[in-house]
Amino acid sequence: MPNTNFDPSKQQRQVLDVLREEYQVNPRRIRDVTGLERQRVNDALNALENAGWVEKPARGLYRLVYDGDGHVEQEIHHVDRA
Repeated sequence: MPNTNFDPSKQQRQVLDVLREEYQVNPRRIRDVTGLERQRVNDALNALENAGWVEKPARGLYRLVYDGDGHVEQEIHHVDRA
């Protein structure tokens, strides 16, 4: 359950922006997009995970589940290339 009272910092918002665009991403990609230092990205991800806004489905991979406006779902479309 996300903490709806959580107020993300500027750096946490930068991380959220990347997650909103890509839904699921690793910390390296966040660093490449934002220019934030490794520790800043890790701190932001930990805070967002503790607030219930992101989840870690696998080692080194983070997924957005809540973005401040509501729960996030990803639609997956299959393209038949036959």
